[in-house]
Amino acid sequence: MDWVYAGLGLVILLLAGDALVKGAVNLSLRVGIPALIVSLTIVAFGTSAPELLISITAALEGVPGIALGNVVGSNTANILLVLGIPALLATMHSSECETRKSYVMMMAGSVLFIALAFMGPFSYASAGILLVALGFVLYDAIRDARAHRAAGQDAELEEPEGADPDMPWWKIGMFLALGLVGLPLGANLLLEGAVSIARDFGVSETVIGLTLVAVGTSLPELATTVMAALRRQADVALGNVIGSNIFNLLAIIGIAALVSPIPVDPQFLRFDLWVMLGASALLFPFVFLKWNITWVWGLILTALYGLYVLAVLII
Repeated sequence: MDWVYAGLGLVILLLAGDALVKGAVNLSLRVGIPALIVSLTIVAFGTSAPELLISITAALEGVPGIALGNVVGSNTANILLVLGIPALLATMHSSECETRKSYVMMMAGSVLFIALAFMGPFSYASAGILLVALGFVLYDAIRDARAHRAAGQDAELEEPEGADPDMPWWKIGMFLALGLVGLPLGANLLLEGAVSIARDFGVSETVIGLTLVAVGTSLPELATTVMAALRRQADVALGNVIGSNIFNLLAIIGIAALVSPIPVDPQFLRFDLWVMLGASALLFPFVFLKWNITWVWGLILTALYGLYVLAVLII
């Protein structure tokens, strides 16, 4: 039943997160919030809602290893697995992308996150630092988007994910209700199942957070990236991964640490944080040297993720 609870919780989380995004996007547009702001804030936060609820619930339930493992494991999986699997299906022409600034921000966020982890538990002070950094990222994104709009390049920004100009009010309310009720329900089910599985197999909650929970909450990014690769939209694929990693580091742990301090398992300091940073560094040639992500690279990235999971289980 533990696997059933975990699987059911994951499905509810993903569906509730999608419902919350649709409801929030259309409510915001109806009350006059510009599509530009909706695209860069509400959609970004909404798609990270499953990870956020899992981390908050885990911190409150006394299993912080899952809270931190979810973020660190998701960021590693986003690069090695979420980019690796789509590359096996279709070459991603990353040479056509311009993601240098976002990539630099992701690397800076990763270094900041690791530095705070070495300073002790993620406390209110750590949360404040991460959220200030998030504010800077959002401000920079909004400033860039306004510049693109002024240049007449705002077509994509005017159609945020989940937008439906004809959606009736009752449907908006239904999506919001499903999201707000489903997210905590799914988070609790997934967390209970994951903790029980960890105990049954004699592994730590940290390991389950780094593997089962992390991969599960990365499924939306994987689905988006697969479709982007098949449609030859490498910019969407890379942007999705880089943006998700930035939000995971700055927003999720930043908010979760305000709810409850998150201690750092020594395993993270010895191994997992460095794997996350190394995986992030692997994107350098694709971002700065304009290499395409071919099937060979897809195979390498996917194999590296398999080795990482094996190492986590052994350690």
